[in-house]
Amino acid sequence: MLKISDFAQLSRISPKTLRLYDRLGLLKPATVDRQNNYRYYSASQLPRLNRILVFKELGFSLEQISQLLDDNLSVSEIRGMLRLKQLELEQKLVQLGGNSPPG
Repeated sequence: MLKISDFAQLSRISPKTLRLYDRLGLLKPATVDRQNNYRYYSASQLPRLNRILVFKELGFSLEQISQLLDDNLSVSEIRGMLRLKQLELEQKLVQLGGNSPPG
């Protein structure tokens, strides 16, 4: 088990972010010490955290990320969400005066 600070350092995010993810139910600690409320994480939780960070980099909100992770979405549903995000980003580019999206 890794202390929250060690897990945060390993994953290159802040303990504050991990506390937020815990509060939102995105990434709960593997265990919490009942006496001091210290959070402990397992290395086996890194893949889930990495998925969260990738979706965040792609511009998904934390609420959308929660759906992507927890709703047991099919591959086609995830592809659909990614296509919608791509279209949304392309529209933002157009609005900002960028080139029109590739056709």
